[in-house]
Amino acid sequence: MPRTRWRPALMAVALLVTANALQAPANATEGITGRASATDRVPTTDYGLTVDTSRTGPAIDDTMYGVFYEDINRAADGGLYAELVQNRSFEYSTADNASYTPMTAWTPTGTGTAAAVGDAGRLGERNRTYLRLDLDGTDAGTGVVNSGYSTGIAVTRGERYDFSVWARTDRAAGTPLTVALRSADGTALASPARVTARGDRWTKYTGTLTATATESAGRLAVTAGGTGTVRLDMVSLFPRDTYKGRANGLRKDLAEKIAALRPGFLRFPGGCLVNTGSHEGYDEASGWQRKRSYQWKDTVGPVEQRATNANFWGYNQSYGLGYYEYFQYAEDIGAMALPVVPALVTGCGQNKATDDPALLKRHIQDTLDLIEFANGPATSAWGRKRAEMGHPRPFGLTHVEVGNEENLPDAFFERFTQFRKAIEAAHPDITVISNSGPDDSGPTFDRAWQLNRDADVAMVDEHYYNSPQWFLENNGRYDSYDRSGPKVFLGEYASQDNRFRNALAEAAFMTGLERNADVVKLASYAPLLAHTGSVQWRPDMIWFDNTRSWGSANYETQKLFMTNAGDRVVPSSATAAPAPSAPITGAIGLSTWATSAAYDDVRVTGADGTPLLTEDFSAGDSRWTKAAGTGTWTIQDGQYVQSDAAAENTLVTAGDPAWQDYDLRVKATKRSGKEGFLVAFGVKDTGNFYWWNLGGWNNTQSAVEKSVGGAKQTMISDGTKIETGRAYDLRVEVRGRQVTLYVDGTKWGGFTDDKIAEPFRQVVTRDKNDLIVKVVNAQDAAARTRIDLGRSANVAPTARLTTLSGAPDAVNTADDRPIQPVTSTVTGVGATFTHTFPPNSITFMRLRTR
Repeated sequence: MPRTRWRPALMAVALLVTANALQAPANATEGITGRASATDRVPTTDYGLTVDTSRTGPAIDDTMYGVFYEDINRAADGGLYAELVQNRSFEYSTADNASYTPMTAWTPTGTGTAAAVGDAGRLGERNRTYLRLDLDGTDAGTGVVNSGYSTGIAVTRGERYDFSVWARTDRAAGTPLTVALRSADGTALASPARVTARGDRWTKYTGTLTATATESAGRLAVTAGGTGTVRLDMVSLFPRDTYKGRANGLRKDLAEKIAALRPGFLRFPGGCLVNTGSHEGYDEASGWQRKRSYQWKDTVGPVEQRATNANFWGYNQSYGLGYYEYFQYAEDIGAMALPVVPALVTGCGQNKATDDPALLKRHIQDTLDLIEFANGPATSAWGRKRAEMGHPRPFGLTHVEVGNEENLPDAFFERFTQFRKAIEAAHPDITVISNSGPDDSGPTFDRAWQLNRDADVAMVDEHYYNSPQWFLENNGRYDSYDRSGPKVFLGEYASQDNRFRNALAEAAFMTGLERNADVVKLASYAPLLAHTGSVQWRPDMIWFDNTRSWGSANYETQKLFMTNAGDRVVPSSATAAPAPSAPITGAIGLSTWATSAAYDDVRVTGADGTPLLTEDFSAGDSRWTKAAGTGTWTIQDGQYVQSDAAAENTLVTAGDPAWQDYDLRVKATKRSGKEGFLVAFGVKDTGNFYWWNLGGWNNTQSAVEKSVGGAKQTMISDGTKIETGRAYDLRVEVRGRQVTLYVDGTKWGGFTDDKIAEPFRQVVTRDKNDLIVKVVNAQDAAARTRIDLGRSANVAPTARLTTLSGAPDAVNTADDRPIQPVTSTVTGVGATFTHTFPPNSITFMRLRTR
């Protein structure tokens, strides 16, 4: 997932409304039975929607909408993977997180000594640390207490929990072990279980605990009695009630929420964690390398023999949820499995290509072995491994993706080509998917697509995270894609928050995806899961804590589309707003991001040369407003200097928000820090502006970003980097809605901001005997719509509606779900009829054809 720079905010999306906005009764429930009519008067806008039922559009594949799973936001350990013990194998390390030790989440108890050690007595080569308890024979015993994830171990009264531990003891008579569930204050939550470890060889011991109380912050205590030394590893506690009752299984409520989407595919295991970190493997001297790229062979076989790894997102991943479990889950929910393998070119801001022919050859063979693991007979080497894990029948893999968001398109494609050649030679029925980098446009995107088109690649993965405004403006993105070129896999996309306004914008965009179902063959919102106590990225589709889970407004939107896709598009059209003609207006600004910079000689002149602002800072900075409230701005040697190299978004502004058609000139010098400088124009307020981001993204690229309600989108970008200590002469020319930018007198680039943020979008599909009219009304006005199905239409007089509606800033939480689907019935349906769609709503109208 691209590491774009933005912050969630209240996103006041500027929406254009068509003509004829009338103050009239909303009639939002006009013709509807089953709920009360609206009594408030709201603005109403008139639209027309024409459906050509005599023609057919593109077919919609059953796999079009799916889910993208990445171990981010504690999505696996502490999330979908039902294990309740954190750091069960004592493998946590500073390589995972600077605060981690092998005893993280563990507290010694009793009177002996408890220490995590790593020596020749370890459980296995991939499980290199274990717990050593030196017992002193006292009645209190010696042991450890595990605090679980986040607030603790959640248990429910009456439910059973399966305990296991690997142990060995040097005491001939054996060592008694007591396993107890208790609250943080020591109150028992279950009758303790007792086992006796015998022998000085690693052996697995199991037991069951039945909770006698409900507790969200429980603890698991393991205590040994007697004397001598006992060693423990892989201390585990699972709820018996996992998804489909599987051992080493999935947390039921989360797995069921994903299954309820009825996804057509499951893309796994990431994401940035796939192709970042070292690509090295096992080293006899130092053990398993930490921060390795995700390698599927680490994740299969008995869990005690699997490696752990440093997660890209700043914690440890146990690999208890591995490739076998992913394939099994995909099969369970009827989804096509779509694994992603590393291409040996790092992505997600880590731009490095590994030049090691032997390593590349090994990874290609690993991918061929993966296909055999999924599809090979039980008599093959890797098919046998699958069968030994409990699935002798092949999984039926059809697609493999190579790489993720590589920002070095030529280096990536050189390696991708070798993967593709080997896979297609051995498995010509497997579709090999490429990608186009981390953003929706720009030089990396353009070059990647050129390479993919020239090589006739079957499918290309696109990723982007943009503002609601961008999604409203880009409904037609795929209308102009080459119908004979590579197909699109929209593997990661989301608007930049979980408010209903974001879901509305995504829904409007999805109507364009369906309209272009012959080009966009697969699409998945991202990310899928987020634990409220460990968030590295937002927005997210499903949120959860230790005991509860809930779908965001975005989840409800995705579910509505995913469960009502239909089989084929029916051509339709609707009235739309005119292109914006008002000029770009606004003041100017200066800013930095994790950088110290100096600015001087700021001049703003009108298009006719009229001076609007002349600033050499000789008279102080009284004309400047510190809009962001961060950073340290002072005048030094006649320059305006922001000296805090750690502060982010230090925006200061000057001028008149009504300015239009002007030239902005400024001299800028980077003094120190990670990036370059930011020059703002068209500034209306702190959430609505444009800025020229030179040397952004850790000084890897430059772009103009447009902020609407605090959410940003990229207007134009290139690979310009900024040198420290060099003075740059910058000029921004604003004319109407056209912007042209110059560096040291040379044109850097330009753009015209004239896309339509149309709030009323629609698509119509056919699902067996039903027509599904899907309408998104992303505005505060109701949409009174004349629907014309054509003379040949023969439909039942009533239709079934499913509607999501609510306040644009509404957010679903653990305690409040304001955005939920409401079903109702509309009457008076015919070849032509009028229906009013509520303000800020997504409506699916099912019409039965006769």
